[in-house]
Amino acid sequence: MPKKAKPAGTGKEEGPGPCKQLKVEVAGGPSTLNFDSPSGLFESLISPIKTETFFKEFWEQKPLLIQRDDPALATYYQSLFKLLDLKSLCSRGMYYGRDINVCRCVNGKKKVLNKDGKVHFLQLRKDFDQKRATIQFHQPQRFKDELWRIQEKLECYFGSLVGSNVYITPAGSQGLPPHYDDVEVFILQLEGEKHWRLYHPTVPLAREYSVEAEDRIGRPAHEFTLKPGDLLYFPRGTIHQADTPPGLAHSTHVTISTYQNK
Repeated sequence: MPKKAKPAGTGKEEGPGPCKQLKVEVAGGPSTLNFDSPSGLFESLISPIKTETFFKEFWEQKPLLIQRDDPALATYYQSLFKLLDLKSLCSRGMYYGRDINVCRCVNGKKKVLNKDGKVHFLQLRKDFDQKRATIQFHQPQRFKDELWRIQEKLECYFGSLVGSNVYITPAGSQGLPPHYDDVEVFILQLEGEKHWRLYHPTVPLAREYSVEAEDRIGRPAHEFTLKPGDLLYFPRGTIHQADTPPGLAHSTHVTISTYQNK
């Protein structure tokens, strides 16, 4: 379980020092995260926000948006998972339901477009391009070592299981209706842009997943667009929906989640 933040002192805070980095060669270049320790990994993940500030002001309380104009970090995020990775992954034997879901939000409801059995990349790409379907890839850390390393450190840090899903959504489309989750959520934007709307919880720190009707949630409390290298955190129970803006490239993000049923 993460340590509680200590009360802030009355003196002037020092600026964050340079992060000691362990360079790991990946497809997009050297890692920009610190893998020396679980705490070092989390500190570098939410940089430049200090961990004391995060747990005092945001954890289980309110969303945190970190927008970065950092080409090196954007390149690193893009290396974690890409749309094109699906071609080689499908050749290894992926199955609908177990590994991949295909869906689209239609009139405020989730429409599942899964086929039966094994996933074939050409059919998957056809549904993506022609039906404007979102591809949800379950637990990508099984096949992507860098994501596995990130989640392994986070499990040690939080003292809780950490899971992940990748969502790939074509331009001008939305995969899921407004809903809230039963997990603490960290969003890493990997490719393209994603337009997000967050709403005040109807069930704070919810202990189960639920879809919410548009006419029940009111106006967004927060609205913004994530770009590669950006990070978003929000507590369980936060109602949210996201779409890829029209006229742009597809969006890819990974959702890293923890603290289920805490």
